[in-house]
Amino acid sequence: MSADSKWNDLIPRVLSALVMVVVGVAAIWAGGTIFIALIAVLAGLMIWELMRMLEPENGASRIWMALLTTAAIAAVSFLPPPARLPVVLAPVLVGLSSVRSHRAIWLAYGVVVMLGAFSALNLRAGGPIWIVWLVSVVAVCDIAGYFAGRVLGGPKFWPRVSPKKTWSGTIAGWIGAALVGTWFMTQSPAGPELVFVSVIMAFASQLGDVAESAIKRTVGIKDSSNLIPGHGGVLDRFDAMLGALLLALFAGFFTSFLPGVG
Repeated sequence: MSADSKWNDLIPRVLSALVMVVVGVAAIWAGGTIFIALIAVLAGLMIWELMRMLEPENGASRIWMALLTTAAIAAVSFLPPPARLPVVLAPVLVGLSSVRSHRAIWLAYGVVVMLGAFSALNLRAGGPIWIVWLVSVVAVCDIAGYFAGRVLGGPKFWPRVSPKKTWSGTIAGWIGAALVGTWFMTQSPAGPELVFVSVIMAFASQLGDVAESAIKRTVGIKDSSNLIPGHGGVLDRFDAMLGALLLALFAGFFTSFLPGVG
């Protein structure tokens, strides 16, 4: 790979990332209905992309599934706790009737998308600090991995599934996450365990990235869509975040500082 080809996607990636950062920070700061609306729309787009990958000919169904998903996530914060998880998971079960092949992938990854969106709402309900922490961990892990992988190179992390991922980038991501956790430890009620949890969240985000890569390799496509210049689709950009959000949802049961499921 030439030096130019290593960096030819950097400018569109940076510009798209800046737009996403501005929108994301504004929504996190505002909280409430604005944050719920953003997460609901993102979840709808990710489900649209997932069905697009698995059922490329079924355009009508993926539109309806996107709308149903958006409505479910938008409504869940206003429902009593016993009804929340059933409503969150309902679109995945409804979508099974429209998926003829790769139904196991739809069921498994659809649940990941829906629970990830639910986790984002749950974290923000506990105050802005924890969603900011998680976004920072995933972003720094991704950025450190991107640059370390291209500068240092070296052995591949999992070449059969994600040929661009290297061990140097993976480890750089862990180090970046540890630094983020160290800083947030001084700004929150969490103790030194936050550093360890941050590294585990970074690893979960990397697995989220690998999981989506495996799906794309299975169905034979490069990107989940072309909605985001330089990044591909919404799933391509937020696959790592989904992995971390899923782990954060379960970690709330075992930590004293992350919000539990409400």
